[in-house]
Amino acid sequence: MSSISPALLLPPSKAATAQKETFLFLRSFKHNARVSKPKGGNESILQVRCSVAASPQSLPFRKAKIEKSEKTIRIGVLGASGYTGSEIVRLLANHPNFDITLMTADRKAGQSIGSVFPHLITQDLPNMVAIKDADFSNVDAVFCCLPHGTTQEIIKGLPTGLKIVDLSADFRLRDIGEYEEWYGQAHRAPQLQKEAVYGLTEISREEIRSARLVANPGCYPTSIQLPLVPLIKAQLIELRNIIIDSKSGVSGAGRSAKEANLYTEVAEGLHSYGVTRHRHVPEIEQGLSEASLAKVIVSFTPHLMPMSRGMQSTIYVEMTSGVTVEDLDQQLRTCYEDEEFVILLEKGVIPHTRNVRGSNYCFMNVFPDRIPGRAIIISVIDNLVKGASGQALQNLNLMMGFPESTGLLYQPLFP
Repeated sequence: MSSISPALLLPPSKAATAQKETFLFLRSFKHNARVSKPKGGNESILQVRCSVAASPQSLPFRKAKIEKSEKTIRIGVLGASGYTGSEIVRLLANHPNFDITLMTADRKAGQSIGSVFPHLITQDLPNMVAIKDADFSNVDAVFCCLPHGTTQEIIKGLPTGLKIVDLSADFRLRDIGEYEEWYGQAHRAPQLQKEAVYGLTEISREEIRSARLVANPGCYPTSIQLPLVPLIKAQLIELRNIIIDSKSGVSGAGRSAKEANLYTEVAEGLHSYGVTRHRHVPEIEQGLSEASLAKVIVSFTPHLMPMSRGMQSTIYVEMTSGVTVEDLDQQLRTCYEDEEFVILLEKGVIPHTRNVRGSNYCFMNVFPDRIPGRAIIISVIDNLVKGASGQALQNLNLMMGFPESTGLLYQPLFP
């Protein structure tokens, strides 16, 4: 129901006529009108208030449809009923070149995306099917949003002509022995592991362009490697005594039902987990070791925060001899000055997760520690966008020859 209150300035001679004509025009609505004369003037003001009620049946529901360009890439989303899968669908709604033609979700097979995620009800998409029933003949590229441990066999069975971005952890670790150690099972596609490119976009852009299979980074490793890799490559920080304190929204734990993720378990508190044994540790150390050409070991502790999405990594580092915080700041500014999605804030400005929510941005900054020779780096991302689905889309844009920001220029949500 809506109310309309236009005020029209009319000469006195025309006010009565206009009032009559307006009543006739609005005769099908409940209304009231009155004519009054403003102080100090000869004009009359005609004020009309009307109420319009319409039943849902009288307003036909239309599916949202963005006009696609001539060059359209057909997309499959495997595991569309999870958080990262639904985020892929949300981001692709405004992509001019990518069109979803296949979605899988074994437990939700036969259902529409709108019935599982009501916020996506406007999307005109095919119903989800079980992975065993998926037809890839109408697909050019795939986002694989399945849990770790299930992805290797599935990707191994996909047509070799498909471009693939895997959002699970199954292809992130180059050493398959290390994968078995941290994930508790043998790697089932070692030949594919040799082919996989680690997809930290701003660091490995050229390798990603020519890749067929990209292992999308984890959320914590993204927030940590983006600030640390340039500093390590420039030899501005020591490889020892790197301490990382990270905090994530609950969506980072996935959508499956778990007692530890119930509202009463996570609300009004801070929850440390995976202490000394979080599975992102070898991924973080792999990236930092490659940047330094030497083995790097870090102290890393993640925490679950009572918020839906968002991630902050607070990193404590020791600077090499003669290096200042200004040197760290300048190195990061030089490295990322032309990047769309990595932003070094102005001096003294503290990054906050709320300022990147819903976006593909990473905000960061560097601060002097009270301990001489040490610095504190703060990095924030949205764990579901830059930490997962947004970076995956950024990577597939590169792989398919499109500007990597296509479909990703959503501004952060606030408040």
